[in-house]
Amino acid sequence: MDRLAKLAEETAKLDDRLSACMKCGTCQSVCPVFAESMRESDVARGKLSLLSDLAGKITSDAEGVRERLDRCLLCGSCQAACPSGVDILGAFLKAREISAKYLGLSPVKKLIFRAMLCNPKLFSLLAEVSAPFRGLVMRRQNDAPKTMRSPLLSPLIGDRRLPELPPETARQKFGDYDSPAGKSGIKVLFFAGCMGDKVYPNVTEACLKIFRARGVGVRMPSSLACCGIPALASGDADSFKKMLSHNLSKLEGEKFDYAVTACASCTETIEKFWPQYAEGRQKEQAERIAAKTLDISAFVADVLGVEPAKAPAERREKVTYHDSCHLAKSLGVRIQPRKLIEANPGCELVEMREPDRCCGCGGSFTLTHYGLSKKIGGRKRDNIAASGAETVACGCPACMMQISNMLALNGDAVKVEHVAEIYARSLGD
Repeated sequence: MDRLAKLAEETAKLDDRLSACMKCGTCQSVCPVFAESMRESDVARGKLSLLSDLAGKITSDAEGVRERLDRCLLCGSCQAACPSGVDILGAFLKAREISAKYLGLSPVKKLIFRAMLCNPKLFSLLAEVSAPFRGLVMRRQNDAPKTMRSPLLSPLIGDRRLPELPPETARQKFGDYDSPAGKSGIKVLFFAGCMGDKVYPNVTEACLKIFRARGVGVRMPSSLACCGIPALASGDADSFKKMLSHNLSKLEGEKFDYAVTACASCTETIEKFWPQYAEGRQKEQAERIAAKTLDISAFVADVLGVEPAKAPAERREKVTYHDSCHLAKSLGVRIQPRKLIEANPGCELVEMREPDRCCGCGGSFTLTHYGLSKKIGGRKRDNIAASGAETVACGCPACMMQISNMLALNGDAVKVEHVAEIYARSLGD
């Protein structure tokens, strides 16, 4: 089958996803990209119109199609609000896959997805070997959000502030982790994820502390790869399937009651996309794991149980909570993170305006559309500042990174923490 015939066949499969759209425009009222650009092509309705003749439009204006498809955070706000229940995210992911097959991936994305993320040993080695040399290009800012900046790399990353990178990864610190079930009688598979391993190992450490204090056994294999969502979101379904197959092969034979993550994106990917893309005999395995998968806050609140602090501390820190899109809109996890904050006697939960408004990260979106990402993030920063909070809690490391950047750029003395860190502190040493 020649290339154009294959393209036509692939795009025809999108028709069923698009037919339910009534063109009502509800998506327009909730889209964070449209709120800044006011471009119809940026909203779901405009993109779905693009997909209705995707084959023809790709052949006539391939780069224009790719640019329009890329101007999306995949936050799910449109899908959550859609009165017709259109599978908007599924359609966009498929369209990006078709576009990537026709146009190819950029050299940078090929390097990241195929050379690094598909090779977890190499990825980990690069992170570990580079650690001693970070000080040569990165400078700590000694600010509340704990960020670093790089004058040397400013031509590439602009004014972006990055998280303070740790001296060692979670994999280095904890290795191939396995602990028996305690008083709870529960054993979990903990999926640390790339960010929980290499950028925020403190979040992984907080989760392990929670499990230990609540009598939960933990299996955290050191051989797992990325969950695959960066590749899938960029249209590289082949790399996603490779990472998925690797992870499932490493988990074969592992026994656990729940699979738990501290990353909203990982949770959504394992729960929703692993079963959808797994093939052959691994499909049933992916479905079993997906059925057991929970976010850390949902696991603690819904499975173990958690109560509000009975004796609040005399001086309580004001904490506001940002609802990560994948956690709140895709998985419906909203109350549980707040329960974990309220269980800490030293914290007072103060709600910000629009707590579930997207922070503007969107994975690689913040790299390829940084100016737009900052505008969207600026609204989140303003809402955090207006709340009067001293700390903003998140359930997703990517949100933590984006919000830290926005707060640091504005000189705000607001800390950024994962909700697991806040709850872990309430459990003592």
